[in-house]
Amino acid sequence: MRNKKTLCDIAISKAIVDRFSEKLTRYLNSDVVIVGGGPAGLTAAYYLAKAGIKVCLFERKLSIGGGMWGGGMMFNEIVVQEEGKRILDKFKIPVRKYEDRYFTADAIQTVSTICSKATLAGAQIFNLVEVEDLMLKNGEVKGLVINWSAVTIANLHVDPLTVGSRFVIDATGHPCEVAKILENKAKVKLSTETGEIVGERPMWAEIGERSMLANTREIFPNVYVAGMAANAVFGSPRMGPIFGGMLVSGERVAKMIKKRIVRA
Repeated sequence: MRNKKTLCDIAISKAIVDRFSEKLTRYLNSDVVIVGGGPAGLTAAYYLAKAGIKVCLFERKLSIGGGMWGGGMMFNEIVVQEEGKRILDKFKIPVRKYEDRYFTADAIQTVSTICSKATLAGAQIFNLVEVEDLMLKNGEVKGLVINWSAVTIANLHVDPLTVGSRFVIDATGHPCEVAKILENKAKVKLSTETGEIVGERPMWAEIGERSMLANTREIFPNVYVAGMAANAVFGSPRMGPIFGGMLVSGERVAKMIKKRIVRA
């Protein structure tokens, strides 16, 4: 009778360390780095990867999906309008019509499907990683400075690593964290009316949804904002648990960057 090989605890650990190191090393230089794994960031990652662009996404939390997981007040159902439905249809996510102009989808199914489609298309997601600084050279952002989010939570003095990137997308939602680094640390002017982060306005779903597409754009050389971060930077209202604008914003920013990469 043949002897069965036993599991080796060290081999298991080595496999994890080796394979993760391969992934991280590969993406230390990327075409696009997305900060924030909410609906806009995940959608942008999908469209960029689908176009053959080398893209990775850093999410500070253990799970991706941002506020979409919880729907509205932990009722895990989301609402989209026609344009958002178009994107959900592309992902083959079941959508139900509620009333004229309103469509609903299961929040868990939506997040997990978009994440799966993005990674299968070639996007690489690193969770539990946060961006603490930017590489700014000759007036352009050339990459990011990253660390484990647990390091910040534990208030540890641990030096970070750097990641090179041709373009950066701030999809961090309400905090607009990359934009804040540009404003507070780099002390540069952003492409807003004031040159600074204008700040998110109170809830008005109609205006928030409509203005998000106009706000999805470059705010500093090589840095773009998408999703709720775009509205926060340019001073538009929040819109609550309606997510179509965020999905379309992710698609829009991917198209903008794709055009620049193709022209280069």
